[in-house]
Amino acid sequence: LKNSISRDVALVSIMYANNEVGTIQPIKELTEIAQQAGAPFHTDAVQAAGKIPINVKDLGVDMMSMSSHKINGPKGVGALFVRSGLEIAPIIHGGGQESELRSGTENVPGIAGFGKACELATQRISSYQTHVSRLRDYLIKRISEEILHSRLNGSRTDRIPNNAHFTFFGVNGEDLIIKLDENGVAASTGSACSVKKQKQSHVLKAMGFSYEEITGSLRLSFGTNNTKEEIDRTVGVLSSVVKELRELSPFKSKYA
Repeated sequence: LKNSISRDVALVSIMYANNEVGTIQPIKELTEIAQQAGAPFHTDAVQAAGKIPINVKDLGVDMMSMSSHKINGPKGVGALFVRSGLEIAPIIHGGGQESELRSGTENVPGIAGFGKACELATQRISSYQTHVSRLRDYLIKRISEEILHSRLNGSRTDRIPNNAHFTFFGVNGEDLIIKLDENGVAASTGSACSVKKQKQSHVLKAMGFSYEEITGSLRLSFGTNNTKEEIDRTVGVLSSVVKELRELSPFKSKYA
């Protein structure tokens, strides 16, 4: 960012945590770089909220957005934090609701539900992090040890607790999720908002991944209701399915 930003940049917007590979960005440091160049800083904290502690004053961000349904609140509700003293122009004009930044009748039940979800997420974040990160680390350990030619993508340590993203060489990710689904394991090859487009992940492309690395990728995520026993079953199913698909692959000798 420091090498690419200039004085004519109007806004810097960076995801707090990536929704595919789970990497957490150093938002506080990035905010300082942007502000030193005179650019306001916005972070998309949709994936991070409720999963890691967030303090906008400590981060120093100018703006931060988050979504209710990602912390088990009602769908269709979001929040935008705007630093005091920062003026932004509305793009939807009309009534004076929501500080004249967005017109339209407020979704009062949704807002109340979102507020309660934030309250509960704040109360439970410590236990959530402990439980879910243990499941994640256990999953990563077992896959890394038991499934040959697999690789964890993204940072091993600087990632949200509920995400594990792997490449399984010699298999196609789309075939993998179908086989997993047949065995009662839900997974994805990318973010829920883009997986239906059947395009290669722009995130993995930007990370310099090859075609094979992208097509063999799989995202596994979990929450507070998941158990160690479910992780054990998932790894068992995954190991069996990867082996089966590699047997059908024209490159099976390479990954035997």
